Amino acid sequence: MRSPRRPRPATAPAAVLLAAALLAGCGQGGGGGGGGADGKGEPELGPVGASPATSAISLPMDAYTDTDAEAGRMAQVQGRLVSQCMARYGFTYEGPKSRQAAAGAAPEDRHRYLFGLADPAYAAAHGYDQTAGGGTPVKPPAPEVSDSAYAVLNGEQRGARNNQPPADARTEEEAAQLDSGLTAGGQKVPSGGCAREGYRKLYAPTKDSVDLLFTFGLASEAHDRSKRDSRVVEVLAKWSACMAKSGYGEVKSPYDVTEKLGLDSEPGGAKAIAVAKADVACKREVNLVGIWAAVEKAYQERLVEEHAQTLALYKKQREARFKLAANLA
Repeated sequence: MRSPRRPRPATAPAAVLLAAALLAGCGQGGGGGGGGADGKGEPELGPVGASPATSAISLPMDAYTDTDAEAGRMAQVQGRLVSQCMARYGFTYEGPKSRQAAAGAAPEDRHRYLFGLADPAYAAAHGYDQTAGGGTPVKPPAPEVSDSAYAVLNGEQRGARNNQPPADARTEEEAAQLDSGLTAGGQKVPSGGCAREGYRKLYAPTKDSVDLLFTFGLASEAHDRSKRDSRVVEVLAKWSACMAKSGYGEVKSPYDVTEKLGLDSEPGGAKAIAVAKADVACKREVNLVGIWAAVEKAYQERLVEEHAQTLALYKKQREARFKLAANLA
């Protein structure tokens, strides 16, 4: 299993208690030596759960990131804004429908694969196949449009890019000052076309709009720092040693199990299931999820404090998006 950064955008639960001695020895307590990735030393940890279910893990950045349901709603709102823009130029346009979760899909677990596969039941049934059980929605194809509608939608003539993106603006305020060079029906086409206008109206209406990826970047930074924390390095070494005892000595990280063991072609096959069961059992034996989640939380708390002002603005703007969504319903 490979990890994008902190794998969210892919989302497996687990639960069972470990011995208290393991928690006392590895989990609680202060920040080791002096080597925090941010130059401030390793943060002290709060309570360390005993192999918690990933669905029960709550991290500070969760308050600033959309659930899958919220993200789907925002995609619908953005599509509505694009349609309204296209209508100004005389085009009836319905964008691609938002992804729909398959029937029977499990409830959302935003940290499902944050620390690699962690659910023993899923591991035993599906191995590393993340598409099993109807859990991965399929994105519908974009609708076909005429050449004239394409130009209004994208702010450029079809096939005219020549590897150079069209003129665009970061925010809607900036777009008002930028000429796309295109007209349709006697009106100027917005910078970047209606597609970009729909995005900007929702996510970047003013010059002080906080970048949509800002919070994702902070969560990624916290995860990168956590991977270098001595307590995570220690528990990963214990997990790797456990995997070696199970006959899988090649793996050092939960994120490269399928690649190292050649399971990518059949992630749900018998071999993959055997490895997945050992993987999850080893995680639970050393309390990898409990310890790593506590470390991750500590680094996120530090970043939330460091960026409190920007996050407050981001939260206010996020609430405005939800209000816009309600008004467009």
